[in-house]
Amino acid sequence: MKIVAMIPARLEATRFPKKLMQDLGGMSVIVRTYRAAVNTDLFNEVYVVTDSEIIFDEIVSNGGKAILSKKEHESGSDRIAEAIELIDADIVVNVQGDEPFIDKTSLENLLTVFKTDSEKEIDIASLMFRISSEQEVNNPNNVKVVTGLNEVALYFSRAPIPFPRDNSHASYFKHIGIYAFRKQALLDCTQLPMHVLEQTEKLEQLRFLANGYTIKMVLTDKQPIGIDTPEDLHNARELLLN
Repeated sequence: MKIVAMIPARLEATRFPKKLMQDLGGMSVIVRTYRAAVNTDLFNEVYVVTDSEIIFDEIVSNGGKAILSKKEHESGSDRIAEAIELIDADIVVNVQGDEPFIDKTSLENLLTVFKTDSEKEIDIASLMFRISSEQEVNNPNNVKVVTGLNEVALYFSRAPIPFPRDNSHASYFKHIGIYAFRKQALLDCTQLPMHVLEQTEKLEQLRFLANGYTIKMVLTDKQPIGIDTPEDLHNARELLLN
């Protein structure tokens, strides 16, 4: 089974433009993320897929592999699908470019889904993290997921789901946006038109669910440290120092 990691990387992020080129302990955020992915030793190949010649040159000049997108894309999955089409791979892992502190154990557990799925019933696997504070549950930036039997995803939402009617004590799980796809599933589902649920919640995974793809969720106890704001970058620098 050939496993390839793809790191989609946009230069002009909405909340923190050029964040991937910011210095983090002597190297840019995107280079640190790329090297962290390589150092897990879980992937046969690791690529950065980008719309920016600046990021492309940054990766290549630091000895990495990068692919320059031929066109604009609505999502990271769409960007990866274009790049992976001619690359030999069985499983494609979407690694977030702004999360340089990669947890190897979580990725290993994600990949185990496919290694143990002899009938190839799972199309996509992703991670979830248990949350409990009311603030986190109600924050629309925290995407929540509910699962059914065998931890297969039923729905994703920015709203608190499930709704605790009669003040019942529900469990809440935050979706962590690292995906592992069977290559053909990725190529197929990214050719589908945007579904109304995806348009409503601005969540691409709802396109996959609405079209019948099976998403297996894997519970992790490691919440990733992402860099979305200058404050996040400051905290990441402190983490490296300590």
